[in-house]
Amino acid sequence: MPQRPPYFVTGTDTEIGKTFVAAALLTLARDRGLHCAALKPIAAGCVRSDGGFVNDDALRLITASDTDLDYRTVNPVALEPPIAPHIAARQAGITLDAGELAAHCLDALRDGIDFAIVEGAGGWLVPLNERETLADVCVGIGARPVLVVGMKLGCLNHALLTAAAIGEAGAELAGWVANCPTPEMSAFDENVATLRARLTAPCLGVVPFLGTDATPRAACEHLDIAPLLASR
Repeated sequence: MPQRPPYFVTGTDTEIGKTFVAAALLTLARDRGLHCAALKPIAAGCVRSDGGFVNDDALRLITASDTDLDYRTVNPVALEPPIAPHIAARQAGITLDAGELAAHCLDALRDGIDFAIVEGAGGWLVPLNERETLADVCVGIGARPVLVVGMKLGCLNHALLTAAAIGEAGAELAGWVANCPTPEMSAFDENVATLRARLTAPCLGVVPFLGTDATPRAACEHLDIAPLLASR
């Protein structure tokens, strides 16, 4: 296992920059000389390649990390349609199991890794089957959640509900990031201030809209990884 517990990057919604922020955090950790790994246990919205289905987000995480983990280790469940994973899995004849996914993650995050990120799919309570959610995977590997808040109308409710659900699951929110998936948001500063006042975990950064072609490196100057590296 890594020297510190892995971090589980979740979000207030889908398409709000979880992978972008996760890759930037990995970049910052590598800048400090840390050996980094990233996993994307489940990905929906994959494209067919010679070796099977692959997902752009998983590929971005591989690029941002510095391990020799092969694609299937990083992303063991790759589903083609861009829909809820449990529905896509059912259509593909696959049964998703939180315990099996957690065991895979624990096995992949072998000794010698200093900093590890496991990225979820969608939000905290995305279903896996009739009774389990991705939250069970996070808890099963002893990871600490990092919440990416997509700064748009409704984000306050989504962020506070997610933080409450994380606590109810017995996990500890390690930090949160305000990320801007669009160029503008009404009352942006007031929304960030509300999040700072109501979320007890440290704010790791406020990332402005950097354009659709921005690299994770561009986000690094807006993020502070120190609170994550200080925890053990």
